[in-house]
This record gives sequence, structure tokens and C-alpha cells, in this order.
Amino acid sequence: MSITWNHFINGSFAPPASSAYLDEFNPKTGDAGDKIARGNADDVSAAVEAAQVALGPWKARKPIERGRILLEIARLIRANAPAFCAKEAEETGKPLKMAAFEIETAAQYFEYYGGLAPALHGETISMGPNYHAYTTREPFGVIGVILPWNSPMNQAGRAIAPALAVGNTVVAKPSEFTSITLLQLAEMAVEKAGLPAGVFNVITGNGKEVGEPLVGHPLIRKVAFTGSVRAGREIGKIAADRIIPLTLELGGKSPNIVFEDANLDLAVPGSVMAFTLNTGQVCLAGTRCLVQESIYEEFSERLAEAVRKVQFSDGENFGLGPVTTKAQYDQVQRYYGIAQEEGARALVGGELPDKVGGWYVSPTVYTDVKPTMRLAREEIFGPVVALMPFKDEKEAITIANDTEYGLAAGLWTSNLARAHRVAAQIEAGQIYVNEYPAGGVETPFGGFKQSGYGREKGLEALHHYTQTKTTIVRL
Repeated sequence: MSITWNHFINGSFAPPASSAYLDEFNPKTGDAGDKIARGNADDVSAAVEAAQVALGPWKARKPIERGRILLEIARLIRANAPAFCAKEAEETGKPLKMAAFEIETAAQYFEYYGGLAPALHGETISMGPNYHAYTTREPFGVIGVILPWNSPMNQAGRAIAPALAVGNTVVAKPSEFTSITLLQLAEMAVEKAGLPAGVFNVITGNGKEVGEPLVGHPLIRKVAFTGSVRAGREIGKIAADRIIPLTLELGGKSPNIVFEDANLDLAVPGSVMAFTLNTGQVCLAGTRCLVQESIYEEFSERLAEAVRKVQFSDGENFGLGPVTTKAQYDQVQRYYGIAQEEGARALVGGELPDKVGGWYVSPTVYTDVKPTMRLAREEIFGPVVALMPFKDEKEAITIANDTEYGLAAGLWTSNLARAHRVAAQIEAGQIYVNEYPAGGVETPFGGFKQSGYGREKGLEALHHYTQTKTTIVRL
């Protein structure tokens, strides 16, 4: 039985101004599920104005008090994890154990930034005996947060927790495909964790009708966006006209480099994980696998054999789930055709699996891929990897950097000097050595080039959700 969900504005649920609703769909079946409010500019204005009213008191609270509320949100996420997991698995199609991992990570973001809230400080600047100069870090104000559909709660915690920790208020727009867990989180934060009404608001709907008015609203002072380069470019145009800062975390076509001295017992399963995690619906996925010529044949055979053993999830345990949206399901299939046209050869996959119902695709390994092919240059956002050989370090670095993206990169080697030498030359925001992916809520994350700018995660994120004020006093 489907449920109809309204916006969450100023501490309570509010129906859409248009009285219109959108269907969500279950990726495991393709059937319609719950309904969400179809927001518009009027709904955005109501939420932003509520956030503006809440801003002064929230900003004025002691940082340690804000931190305690965030810590309570983390505790409540864990206490209610089964319910969050069930809904997230339903919305995204991911296995329950994968959903549980991401719900726990969302709790960690609120826990981490709740602890850091009192730790942010400025500095004093020496200007001689007749002056006292110092800096303070202050919140921007109302932050617009626009979220993707691939990891709803995880991404929400990553963006919203640091924004709230330093005294901003938030109006969040989840993806119209995966909106419900964010609505549940906002309701829980206000009703059970003690977050004041108006500090955290959620408007659901599509990008044109909600995202654009949110970025363009005169009271929004910063926007954090995770999504496609195309959408990020459009947001950037609006923000540029308004002269407001952005954090953009966009696409990726990340290289995963396997050197001849790598431990293949680690590199093979690690490289499978790099492109199949969350059915490949991860912006940092290692979808270009560069392998040194001397081990290319052996590695290709071992990787293909490992991928053949990848199982579809039973819905509970780890394994491949369906693609979350019908549009993305269709996109992966288009790249099967593109690969064939370009002359790439599928060692595994390259066609839809023999699985009835739902938006399932095959984990696919292509060889005979050249760096100039679309298969090697365009983000597919599915479990598809392109294998390419290289001769030496210099060529590996050249191929790795020959992309418009720069979000992440991996390398596998037993030579510590090589690891540091190559990592220093890769144009990407995160580098993983002998594991893919790696890191946690503590490690700053963001892109080079068209993968975006700004940083989330870690202490660094707090600097991107605050602005610096300098005060100079003549004594």
C-alpha cells in the first residue's frame, strides 16, 4: 500500500502549493510505490523563509549545544536503522546490508560533526604592539543542498551535518526518485532530537521546478550539489549570476592502475569492488582499469573470472542490486551498443542478464579498449569497466590524467616509493593505494577539473560551510 508524503517545512509536513504529486518506483520490480509532493517555487520560498527565521537563534547557540543535537541525531539514526534501511532499500533497490552500511555512515557524519562543532576557531594575527587582529569563521546563512539518488542518506549526512554544525540552516532537495528517507530524517531530527523548527527543511520534486528556484532564491547564500556535470553546469550559471559560492561534486571516470608488482590476490577482488560497488552507481567508481602490459593477460583472465562469480543480491545480502532509475537502466544498455560499435570486446557481460523483472544489468568487463573511445571517456554510472594496457609509469600517468574528470584514482603496487610518486602526479581529489575505495568520514573528498570543486568530509568541510571575517583593533 503506497503512502503519500508532503514537504517538511518549519518543523512539520506541508502539502505542495500545486496539490500535485509524483510517483516513486521500486527498481526491483519497476512498479510504482509511494507518492511525493511535486514542489514548485512557492514551496521553495516557504521553506527558505522558515530557514531564514530560524537562522539567527540557531547561529547564536553555543557550538557545543549544536553539537549535542547532532550527536542525538546520530544516536537516533542508529536506533531507527532497520526502518531507514528498509525504506532506502525499497527506494534505491540496493541490498539491505548495503543500505545498512550507508545508514551507519550517515550516523557517523552527524556524530563526527557533532563532535567537531565546538572545535572550529579562528586565529590571531601579529601586527605589532599597537594592534590586535583576529579572524572568526561564520556561517553563510541558509544553505541549499541538492542531493542525488544513488546513496540518499549517506549523501544527506555528508552535506547537511557540517552545514548545521557551524550554524547554517538548510533547505534540502532530495532526488525525486529517492526522497523519503530524507523526509523521515528531518522529521526525526525535529520531533525527537531537539533540532529547532525551520533549521532543516525538505522540499521534494524535480530539478527544474524545485532545484532551479532553490539556487535562485535571494535568501540562499550557498549551494551544495552532488550530481551530473550537466546539472552542475546549469547550477553554476545561476550561482554565478547571484555571486554565491558552490560546492559541486560531479561525475567521474576514475582510473584504477595495476602495476606489475601488485599483489594480484588483492588487486583482482579490489578492482571488482572498484566498479561494481552499489551496482556501479558511485561517482568515484574505478571504471578505467589500467594494467601493466607484462601482467595484462593474466590480470584480465583473473578479473573476468572473478566478475563471473559476482552474484545478484537476494535483497538481503551483499551482491548486485538493480539500477535505481529506469533512465539509468536504459543508459547502461546504450553503452553496450556503443562498446560494440567502437570495437571493444566483452570478456564478461555486455548484455542484459537472464533475470526477470526489475532494472538489472550485467557486471561487464571490456578489453581492446583505447583511451580515445567513448567507453573510456564517458561516465556510464553502471557496473562496466574498460581494461587498457600501459607500458610504464609515465604512460600510466598520461592515460590516467587524459580525462575531463578528476574525482578519484586507485593504484596497486608493492613499491612504496612508486605509490607516493604516482599518487603525486595523478590529477584527482582522492587517491587509493592497494584498496578501492578507501577512507571514511574523516577524509576530505572532492574533485579536480570537471569533477567539481569544494570539499566535503573531514575537518576541511567545515571551512567550506563558513566564511572568514577579519577584525583589526588599534589599541
